[in-house]
Amino acid sequence: MLATRKLATPAILLCTLIFSQLVQANNREIEVDHKVVTEHKTQIEGQRVAYSATTGTQPVWDDEGKAIATLFYTYYQRTDVKDQASRPLVISFNGGPGSASVWMHIAYTGPRILKIDDEGYPVQPYGIDTNPYSILDVADIVFVNPVNTGYSRVLKDTDGKMPAKDKQKEQFFGVNADIKYLAEWVNTFVTRNNRWLSPKFLIGESYGTTRVSGLALALQNNQWMYLNGVILVSPTDIGIERDGPVKAANRLPYFAATAWHHGKLDKELQALDLDALLPQVEEFTLNKLIPALSKGSFIDAAEKQAVIAQMARYSGLSPQVIAQSNLDVSTAFYWKELLRDEGKTVGRLDSRYLGIDEKEVGDKPDYWAELTSWLHSFTPAINYYLREELNYKTDIKYNMFGPVHPWDRSDNKTGENLRLAMAQNPYLKVMIQSGYYDGATNYFDAKYNMWHLDPSGKMKERLSFKGYRSGHMMYLRREDLKASNQDLREFIRSALPGQQSARYPR
Repeated sequence: MLATRKLATPAILLCTLIFSQLVQANNREIEVDHKVVTEHKTQIEGQRVAYSATTGTQPVWDDEGKAIATLFYTYYQRTDVKDQASRPLVISFNGGPGSASVWMHIAYTGPRILKIDDEGYPVQPYGIDTNPYSILDVADIVFVNPVNTGYSRVLKDTDGKMPAKDKQKEQFFGVNADIKYLAEWVNTFVTRNNRWLSPKFLIGESYGTTRVSGLALALQNNQWMYLNGVILVSPTDIGIERDGPVKAANRLPYFAATAWHHGKLDKELQALDLDALLPQVEEFTLNKLIPALSKGSFIDAAEKQAVIAQMARYSGLSPQVIAQSNLDVSTAFYWKELLRDEGKTVGRLDSRYLGIDEKEVGDKPDYWAELTSWLHSFTPAINYYLREELNYKTDIKYNMFGPVHPWDRSDNKTGENLRLAMAQNPYLKVMIQSGYYDGATNYFDAKYNMWHLDPSGKMKERLSFKGYRSGHMMYLRREDLKASNQDLREFIRSALPGQQSARYPR
């Protein structure tokens, strides 16, 4: 006897469809390809500026054209100018890896910034204010959140399942995977928004400098997109080796800046302006400290004692501590040691910040005083701003720091890639910006990067460095917010060659 099958009635089919739609509607998922546009006006450098803000998502596709992730972005475009197509475009990335674009977005170059005092310390109640120094007067800006940062997310496969962790790492979470998919994404963004004729600039902060250094070559060689400028804010090593004696010695100028700020130097040094002090310390570091460390345990005793004494004078530490460290004082120990007698620690990313540990003994702080303060203020500000002012509403959590680890750091040739991009492109200029009180990516390491980026010296006229009296996010301090944006403005203008041919003269 054959079995009979009961057919679904129209009512059952309708109920099933409604249930399916309700389940889908209640899933906590980001829209894959979506945008919201709002219109705004502001004042920048005393000039009235009208602009649109586009918040949205744009897919990342695999080689077969399937959407495997979607990236959240915010795109600011000035609307009161006639020639939109040729207007400069700045593409902005933060670092981590795993950090959202929030930091430079609402504290540096964007038209709106969080409420902070003149020295860059957060003020309650937290919120958003106007940025009178934004570079939006001279360039449009897009802030990009890599996979798993901000609202950006990995997407489920065709079976409705998340890719395996190893697959995600292969696609997104590594130096070269990150550069590859972001180059493709930027190509799509530029095409969709008709920006191929625009002069283009990349800006990256912290690990974002690794990202944009690699992107410079990837965009040129794989996307045929040539840049006018790359800005490295608080740069990492970008694959340029500085180990051993160089790594240990290069910390001293940062130590000196921090000790000067906290009044821990002798009267003679303390009476100097920071701009007068640091060249002294840099000269000693290059000509005395690196050679001394290179000699190791075979250094002459008298030379060693002279070096220890000068290190102590510049760092604010005792000669005994430096001797016990074999002239190699770690940054973590320095953050704990400098103000130990006062029962305080200093911040990692900005050593102007003070912390309180459970115990005064130990060789590193319990926490990063500056980062907890920043997360306190940036998190409510960005969540409020995107939802209430830019009208982007979603139940997805905004990841200030997203799950991207373990990160594949192998085969990091991003510094060499940037050098090659510059060699291939006579238009391409590079500017480095660093805060003197940044202990994570110290300013003297940034200078060292610049010196060794182009060993030939044939392109050094296209490399420049700017230093500021604040930390990793040097733009938080009001005076430096103004100065750093003005430096960006001048850099952008200087990198627009007009009708000049893209060639090297004989």
